[in-house]
Amino acid sequence: YKIGAIQPYSFGPETSQMRKTMSDLPQYGHKQWQSYFGRTFDVYTKLWKFQQQHRQVLDNRYGLKRWQIGEVASKIGQLYYHYYLRTSETSYLNEAFSFYSAIRQRSYYFQVNKEDRPELVVKKLRYYARYIVVCLLLNKMDLVKVLVKELSEEIEDYTQRFNTEDQLEWNLVLQEVAAFIEADPTVVLNDNNSMVVITHRLQEESAPPLEQGMVVGQLVLADALIIGNCNNQVKFSELTIDMFRMLQALEREPVNLATQTSKQGTLEPNEKPAKRENPHKYLLYKPTFSQLFTFLSASFKELPANSVLLIYLSATGVFPSGHSDYEVGGYDFGGVLTNTNRDIVNGETVQKRIQAQKEMHCLHPGDLFPFTRKPLFVIVDSSNSAAYKNFTNLFGQPLVCLLSPTMYPKTVQDQSQRGSLFTLFLYSPLLAFSSVCGLSSIQRGVWERAQEFLRKVFRDIGQMITRSRTIDQAFLQFFGDEFLRLLLIRFVFCSAVLRLHKLFRMPYSRPPPKAIRHILKKKKFFFRYTVISGL
Repeated sequence: YKIGAIQPYSFGPETSQMRKTMSDLPQYGHKQWQSYFGRTFDVYTKLWKFQQQHRQVLDNRYGLKRWQIGEVASKIGQLYYHYYLRTSETSYLNEAFSFYSAIRQRSYYFQVNKEDRPELVVKKLRYYARYIVVCLLLNKMDLVKVLVKELSEEIEDYTQRFNTEDQLEWNLVLQEVAAFIEADPTVVLNDNNSMVVITHRLQEESAPPLEQGMVVGQLVLADALIIGNCNNQVKFSELTIDMFRMLQALEREPVNLATQTSKQGTLEPNEKPAKRENPHKYLLYKPTFSQLFTFLSASFKELPANSVLLIYLSATGVFPSGHSDYEVGGYDFGGVLTNTNRDIVNGETVQKRIQAQKEMHCLHPGDLFPFTRKPLFVIVDSSNSAAYKNFTNLFGQPLVCLLSPTMYPKTVQDQSQRGSLFTLFLYSPLLAFSSVCGLSSIQRGVWERAQEFLRKVFRDIGQMITRSRTIDQAFLQFFGDEFLRLLLIRFVFCSAVLRLHKLFRMPYSRPPPKAIRHILKKKKFFFRYTVISGL
């Protein structure tokens, strides 16, 4: 590296080529991208050390500006964030946060507003947006609110100084993040009525332990596809609120690696925990059918032995349009919507369809049949989840489908933009329970007592599942994995709560209870439910 390598908008030819190569890499798969990330980390490590060691020369002789250092730090933070997306290891979120935080603390972008260059201000705005995403994922809500206020002021200054065409886009960004922050239907308050930030990731006490000597399956959740395609649902940065909640439901609390990047100025992307802490996840926002199938096939191909693939579908329902002359099992009852980009023929969009044909942009249950050759755990949160009710297990491998209600009471439907109640139960059962009870706020002391009762409820449900002689054996096959155990228990809790609530009397307003009907009749559980209600 030469001293003159750091120029505005350039970090040297090798770095630029790395960024270009990485942007072309497929997002699916576990192995083909790792060498490129490793080389890119090496380049940025050298660059970061170089600017530290030669800062005085770069400042005096080449006029290095602080925003250029900030841009390097922002790229490193972005690199760590994308490494988190590729690996699902939350420790790298902390690394991204450390770089983004240093940029703000050291005011690297402070003088950007003094230069008459709108493209530099856009870099600053994008930095804020990325920093907010990382803070949201780390549940640093107090900081998020401060950053949103600062971003709002920056956008206002930007739009007043420059006559740009992207003013509406940046205002939309503000609206999206504001709606994201306010999505939770119930807030927990301290004694002084200040809001308490509650984490909903997996912790040691979250999942009830297995009883000693209990024989359950040894399957491990390895991969998860989290798919979001709900119309008009709160989203931010191609992450709907349902995707955000399921993402956190499949992660442990982040543990900061001892890299101390902000102090040492070194990058250690290969320093991984001794074992995989979280299942690997793909986040697919409004994918086309071909995109979804590509990711699904890649995940299926690389699934290790004795591992489980989880598919979470949060999408608008697609219903059959009428009788077809070509009835095929698994394709008769519709499914869920994928991205509706229509095929282009001779430059024109094909919109007319023969009524007898199936919807080509629908993910039918039959589309998933080939993937039941390996253990499969499916969660469908949709107005047509019933299409997956009789999911055929063709190969005898463990298979579970958790299905949402297909229709909610009107009072609950009004809140659908802020996320599905079913997914909320899988993410935070007590938050969903409070919402069903009509509580917009709850005091911290009451919340903690309710959580204690809820742990007892979960222990009871776990015992009912493992001691049952009639339950689907697939439940027991998946019960050895902490994430899947907690999802199964929360599903039972959701089914029981909605079954007891007077507003959810209609069968379509509750999850189908086929596999757990006998558990819902246990008096022991309903006693616990009554106690929580009394709080």
